[in-house]
Amino acid sequence: MSRPAYPCGGVPRRKSSYRSLESLQRDNRVCRACSEAGFPLHSWPVFEGRSGQLAMIVGQAPGVVEGEERRPWRGRAGQTLRRWLDMDEEQFYATFYCASVTRCYPGKHPSGRGDRPPAPRELELCRFWLDWELRLLRPSLVLVVGGLAARRLLGLKSLDECVGRRYPLGEAVAVPLPHPSGASGWLNEPPNRQRLAAALGLVSEELSRAGRSSFPPSSATRGG
Repeated sequence: MSRPAYPCGGVPRRKSSYRSLESLQRDNRVCRACSEAGFPLHSWPVFEGRSGQLAMIVGQAPGVVEGEERRPWRGRAGQTLRRWLDMDEEQFYATFYCASVTRCYPGKHPSGRGDRPPAPRELELCRFWLDWELRLLRPSLVLVVGGLAARRLLGLKSLDECVGRRYPLGEAVAVPLPHPSGASGWLNEPPNRQRLAAALGLVSEELSRAGRSSFPPSSATRGG
């Protein structure tokens, strides 16, 4: 994938505070802060959701398919995640506001295996957007997908210690999940598959508690 061209005028303004999710998304959609800081990015920011959604998914970073389509969870990992949640695409995007700890596809790892992990400075620059999404959306449930997201949002060091448990995240309940790409092989161990089953049971309980019927299908705002 070629790198996206910058808009005229360089990095767009980023307000110190936001009163609406729509305004935040408008600025996030064209953010180039990490590129301006010297990091090689290979897509524009990727996210999707709307005001009023009571559940949120926070992943690690978009993959190559997500970067091309500018829609979260479009690749094989997204298909696996929807299978875990027993949701079709319409239900999935209607239920969950989809974001990640970094917003742009970072490109391939220099070794050629997998994607490049975000640098600490990239995580810091992108944290602004996630903090404001949580503040404005005020979700009841946050699915924290992958070890990197669990470390950044919850301060947890190991999937073994956290998958299958609930954690407070502001006013929300956070439920960690392993990353569905399967790249780490974590789910190859039977005890970890049991942890995943327990975590998915918690997700079902929390969605029921929040009122899953309150997530009707509607047009969502993408990072595109």
